[in-house]
Amino acid sequence: MVEFLQNIEFQISLLLFIALVGYFLAIRFGQSIVIGEILVGILVGPSVLGLITYTEFIEQLAIMGAIFLLFVVGLQTKFKEIFNARSMVIALLGVIAPWIGGFAVAQLFGFPTGEAVFIGTALTATSIAITAQVLKEMGRLDTAAAKAIIGAAVVDDVLALLALSLTKEFLTGTVSLNNLAVTTAVALAFLAVGIVLGTKVINPQLERFNKWAIQHGVEKATFIAAIAFAFAYSLVAEVVGLSAIVGAFIAGVSLESLKIKSYHEGAEYLEAIFAAIFFVSLGVLVNVQAAASAGIFIVALTLVAIVTKLVGCAIPAFLLGLKRNEALIVGLGMVPRGEIAIIAALYGLSNGLIGQPVYAAILMMSLLTTIVTPAFIKQLYQVQPRIARAR
Repeated sequence: MVEFLQNIEFQISLLLFIALVGYFLAIRFGQSIVIGEILVGILVGPSVLGLITYTEFIEQLAIMGAIFLLFVVGLQTKFKEIFNARSMVIALLGVIAPWIGGFAVAQLFGFPTGEAVFIGTALTATSIAITAQVLKEMGRLDTAAAKAIIGAAVVDDVLALLALSLTKEFLTGTVSLNNLAVTTAVALAFLAVGIVLGTKVINPQLERFNKWAIQHGVEKATFIAAIAFAFAYSLVAEVVGLSAIVGAFIAGVSLESLKIKSYHEGAEYLEAIFAAIFFVSLGVLVNVQAAASAGIFIVALTLVAIVTKLVGCAIPAFLLGLKRNEALIVGLGMVPRGEIAIIAALYGLSNGLIGQPVYAAILMMSLLTTIVTPAFIKQLYQVQPRIARAR
């Protein structure tokens, strides 16, 4: 019986059926599908029914889901509309405010300085995957707020990488400005070279390849090439220290102008399958019993995580030209920490920078911010359904 439950086919089938239940519940109660999938993940995870545990196999499927999701979002995004001075300012203040807030609340609860520094760092990163999915299912990826969120979240990922690198060096007593400069240069170089290489070289080559594929009756080959390109960029992003999903997003942005129906549709079908597993897996990760001992701190940390991102990103968005509702959506859209904070927490635990209580607190904060955000974003769009399109 145990062997059957661990069977790969059974695990995938169960995950997808669970995701479908999440769809039905979300639609029934008028909520985002993301919320439905995460909640049913909690239900079948260790906290309640214990049908599924977060195994390495499920983790790999979840990573693929995030990669496909951000690749598809990139295909619907124009580079010039998201990477601008406004996005950079929003991202910068959206990193500084949560770091200060996280450090302060950790000190208030008596955590050592080293762990307080790491907690502040864990609050800096935004998970673009969560908000991108919510905006995508609402058909709002082309709004000014959505473009500000996506651009700021990508810059945010670079800044969070630098913050994590600096924190590690600080806690191990090996702070080096040279190392920080190199990390910064490599991350920025990847973004710049990745876009230029994708748009100027790979994009035209794929167009030629597609013509060849059509002539020989193998149109699907273009789709295979595009997906290979997305995973190659994801790999390089991880090698330079960024998240794989940033690489997938850059690949998608690079191919945005390549209007080939077959690979757009194919990517969206794969995204529908694997992204569903990704969001269910976030719920499976929750272990309410394990985190119960740090309940008050988790609540405080989650509130600080929400308020600091909301204020730190909404205010500059408003001052830089977005309307009030748009600015609030930007602030809320930057709130989810999702897999980014989880990865940071796992890194800190495995390297002895934090203990189990801090790890559990960051994990729960990450998942709570992920759960509460979609409903508020949806509500804001309903309050003002005809929010201004991107200028």
